[in-house]
Parts: sequence; structure tokens; C-alpha cells
Amino acid sequence: MADTIAIDDLQGGVRLITLNRPEKKNALTGAMYDAMRDALAEADASDSIGAVVFTGQPGMFSAGNDLADFMGRAGDGFSASPALAFIRQLARTRTPLVAAVDGIAVGIGATLCLHCDLVYASPAARLRMPFVELGLVPEAASSYLLPLRVGRLRATELLLLSRPLDADEAQALGLVNAVLPADMLVEQALAQAAKLAALPRGALAASRALIRGDQAQVEAALEAEAKAFDAQLRSPESHERLAAFLSRAKPASSA
Repeated sequence: MADTIAIDDLQGGVRLITLNRPEKKNALTGAMYDAMRDALAEADASDSIGAVVFTGQPGMFSAGNDLADFMGRAGDGFSASPALAFIRQLARTRTPLVAAVDGIAVGIGATLCLHCDLVYASPAARLRMPFVELGLVPEAASSYLLPLRVGRLRATELLLLSRPLDADEAQALGLVNAVLPADMLVEQALAQAAKLAALPRGALAASRALIRGDQAQVEAALEAEAKAFDAQLRSPESHERLAAFLSRAKPASSA
């Protein structure tokens, strides 16, 4: 776990969370979710941490869930999963969040960005949310947050048809602040995070809450999704789709 998530507290009150599992394209395991959840909770409890930056490896932000690890825990249901515990913490975190996205950002790799206050991407960034094609439903309140950002019709296309977004389109839709060369990406994210961390904490927290809107609605959407996700995770179609993905075979029903 310590090798797959690196947590560094930098000068200027910035905590850097680096996904460090390049051999699996930063696919997230339960242990990685636990480490990130703890890092966010610690940031909220700290007087010295004023902003958090998420980043990955060159060319890969995150491939989403490690499905083998995820399915190994599926018997306990989604409600007991480290993934949902992390998502709940992500939605409730009061510390400003910044993402530096290079390369693939799939599933939670994409929906995580909806909770960030600032998002920077490289030209190679590709966001994709393939929940439905895996027999599942959107998570991390994306069914609520994405339509607010891009409108219901575009959100439907992105969430139901799993259409990928490149960096330029993500910026045009308001999902990314700026597209930067890969070698400038983390530097820019850290610089902007340091600016946030240097602001008066009370004014920053109050302003952030006003900008983000109704927190209760976000959490209600998150919990409704979790209930539906759990039901779908137990369904035959989900088992078929996930098994097909894991075996790299095409499910018969989609032939």
C-alpha cells in the first residue's frame, strides 16, 4: 500500500497524493482507497495543510477500480467497500482539492475530478466513465454533478454511452480549467494549490461552500447511487460484464 500511494506534505501547506501503480495503470485497490481516504481526513483535521493535489504517473492518472480486487470484495456489497468509504470522504472533504490529470482517467479517475476545485490536464488526458457498459451505475454523485456541469443531454451521452472526452473537449465543457504540457502539469497544480492554501482559511471555506452549492444534495445523490450500485453489483448482467472484462472476452449478450 505504501508503494502504490505516495503522500507528501510540501512547503506552502500543500499535500500531494500520487497514485503510484504504473504497472496496473494506477488501477485502485481497496488499500489504495483506504490510504487516500485517510489522507483526506488528516488534511481536514490539520492546521498546516491548506490544499490537496491528486496526481498519477506520466501518461496515466487512473484506470479506475482494479476490478479483480473489487470483485474479490463484492461479496460484502458496495456499501462495505473501501471505494465507497473513500467517495464519501471525498465528497465531504473541506480542504480544497486540485487534480493534475495526464493520460487515462477512467471511472473514479474521472468522477474524482468532479469533486475537485481546480482541474488541470495534459493534452494526453482522456476521461471516460464506463459504468453502464460494465452493468453498473454511475458513482461519486456523478449522476448529479455531471448534468449540473455539462447539461443533461451531454451527461447522458457521457454516462450511458461511456463516450470518452479528450482534454480540449473537457476544457470546453467546463470540466478542466486549463490544458497544459505534461511537463508543466504538476507544477501548475501545486502552484495553484499553494495559492489556495495561502488564503484566509475562514473566508476560503465559506466561499468554497457557497460555490459548491447544496452539500446535502450531493450526499443524497451519492447514497442513492450507492444503493443502486450495490443492487447492480449483485445482478447477473453485472457479473457477466465484469467477468468478460476481466477475461478480456466479449459477453455473449453484446455480440
